[in-house]
Amino acid sequence: MMSIGKAVVRTDGRAKVTGQAIYVDDLRPEGCLYGATVRSERAHARILGIDLDPSFDWTDITVVTAEDIPGENVVALMTDDQPVLVDGECRHVMEAVALVAAPTRERALQAAHRVQVRYEELPVLLDPAQAENSPIHIFGTDNVFKRLVIDRGTSTGMGVVHKATYHTSLAEQLYIEPQGMLAIPEKDGSLTIIGSLQCPYYIHKALKRVLGHSRFHVVQAVTGGGFGGKEEFPSMVAAHATLLAIKSGRPVKMIYRRDEDLRASTKRHPAIIQITSECTPEGELLSWDARIIVDGGAYNTLTPVVLSRLVLHVTGPYRIPKVHLEGVAVATHTPPNGAYRGFGAPQAQWAVERHMDRIARELGIDPLELRRKNLLKDGDLTATGGVLHDTAAFLVLEEALEAARAPLLQRAPPPGAGIAHWKRGRGLALAFHGCGFTGNGESWLKGKAALELVGSDLRILTGSTDIGQGTDTIFPQIVASELGIPVERVSMAPHDTAQVPDSGPTVASRTTMVVGSVVQSCAKKLRLALQAETGLASNNFAELLAARNSDAVLKVEHVYEPDASIRWNDADYSGDAYPTYGWSANIVDLEVDPDTGEIRYLRLVTATDVGRAIHPVLVSGQIEGGALQALGWANLEEVVRDQHGCMRNDRLTNYIIPTSLDAPEMVTRLIEVPYAAGPFGAKGVGELPLDAPAAAAAAALEQALGLVLDDLPMTPERVLLAMERGHAA
Repeated sequence: MMSIGKAVVRTDGRAKVTGQAIYVDDLRPEGCLYGATVRSERAHARILGIDLDPSFDWTDITVVTAEDIPGENVVALMTDDQPVLVDGECRHVMEAVALVAAPTRERALQAAHRVQVRYEELPVLLDPAQAENSPIHIFGTDNVFKRLVIDRGTSTGMGVVHKATYHTSLAEQLYIEPQGMLAIPEKDGSLTIIGSLQCPYYIHKALKRVLGHSRFHVVQAVTGGGFGGKEEFPSMVAAHATLLAIKSGRPVKMIYRRDEDLRASTKRHPAIIQITSECTPEGELLSWDARIIVDGGAYNTLTPVVLSRLVLHVTGPYRIPKVHLEGVAVATHTPPNGAYRGFGAPQAQWAVERHMDRIARELGIDPLELRRKNLLKDGDLTATGGVLHDTAAFLVLEEALEAARAPLLQRAPPPGAGIAHWKRGRGLALAFHGCGFTGNGESWLKGKAALELVGSDLRILTGSTDIGQGTDTIFPQIVASELGIPVERVSMAPHDTAQVPDSGPTVASRTTMVVGSVVQSCAKKLRLALQAETGLASNNFAELLAARNSDAVLKVEHVYEPDASIRWNDADYSGDAYPTYGWSANIVDLEVDPDTGEIRYLRLVTATDVGRAIHPVLVSGQIEGGALQALGWANLEEVVRDQHGCMRNDRLTNYIIPTSLDAPEMVTRLIEVPYAAGPFGAKGVGELPLDAPAAAAAAALEQALGLVLDDLPMTPERVLLAMERGHAA
């Protein structure tokens, strides 16, 4: 029974709709305490002492400082630079200095405010543009986390030169459920950690270092969204809850309030991207030089990988014979930035698409025809010299253009429409996105999955989590379709490190494409195991099951197998940076009020290459949700920081995101160009939807008002300021 391509009932749908789903804050073990974090009020300072206010009653309060950490004071990730708790010098405002736990959340918060930290102020560096060559050294000998250069030629000196600088801003993932963890000491001396998270094995690896042992397991609770914000940061929250649980001997739950979540957690990396291009008078690209500065914040987190993907996508989906790309990730005394859906590619392709519009404007060429002239196709080389296959750039473009020919839906006019003269515009932007880890990442990781036959039903064991994207529905579809059985007979094991293998993190548009392929291989292995056990050569799973003379659980496991056709040299960044790419075309129709600068989106047309749609409804939801996030990034979302680098607009009343009322008509076309190594041809699609809509909105705004805006976000205030300054095309 083939369920691929069908909208089967979502596994977690009923529980979430009826309110029966159990999130971490719904768990209330007996004797549970509530944790709170004491955070630095300085961007850069030496901690001289931590005192407890003697006028406060501390009798039922547990206090933890760096001295209480039994293992290493480090949040293990890419490097060992970020402490669990400050021990000596704080490097950003909101850095964790101490922890408290109390019988109620209110009392814990009161106690946290009564912990008094004494500081010695140190020089502060907040501006990433000044960080690279600043005399203030955050670590080592300079302020640079990573440098990366890709050189495949420089300017020919024979074409038309276009040069500009583009800026992208901080952005908050804004998952519905704030960060939360529960740590439970067990009677046998072990620990159970349950939380809202993307990557259980990230937390497991981090806690082994903090605790100095591995007598614990990590369990994913139902998770209310992640978008990268629950990739690495939950390791910090888990460590804090666990330290409090160890010292108190009782379960401890840490649930962030929204204001703390916004101020303390990681954000999308802001970037400064300078592009110098050279092309013929007819618009054929000849060379492309890009220099990128990324603000990593005070600690490394995942910044080098974000920089890598940003550099690899800063040529966009275009054929360019000569490219010179340089990226530098710098440190500042601001809260660390980390994973956010897209992982550097949205920043890169904002700059690329705005630059393509600049070239078209300065040459007097139709922006659409300029893109058509330079689009990548099969056999072309990427910036790293990789050869492209399964390329769908032209397909998605033509499909989007065809869909955009339909008339706009009639909607109620916006408030004030009778007074303001709303101007309409249409913009186009294209994108490609490397699916999976960069280079040899999957080969190094060796992600695993397992499949169990229990009676006549199957259970999938994988560390890949469902954070709303539908993994727990899609994996059973893959197994059921491979074995020809009803999808209802396949279930998922809890995402518990005590039960499931390490499938790698739930990131990088890899879950369905990479781990789904491993799961499919498990199904094939199970069929072979049944054939060996029964002595039958049949491929029919029902026949094999009927012939089996055992009730024992049959378990198979599979490890990711590298694609021998992929060639990558990590030393010089050459070859196939990704096994395949997804492709997308976006067309935005909007209207803008020239009196207020308010933008109103009318329609978003997307045509997206998904390889093969395992579950068309879930895939469409991924695309539409991601695209709406991108439109919010385009003109609504702005992180405002004070002189200490602390986020000031830390409420949903002043950090504005689009709601359903702001969502335009969405026309979503799925293009299927199968990827041979993906399960039933599926490619990764989780991040691609964020790459192009912001640039399409900027192009539409340019058509509507003649304004050229190259910095994000394009808030009403910035639109009005640009009009006042005459930034016209």
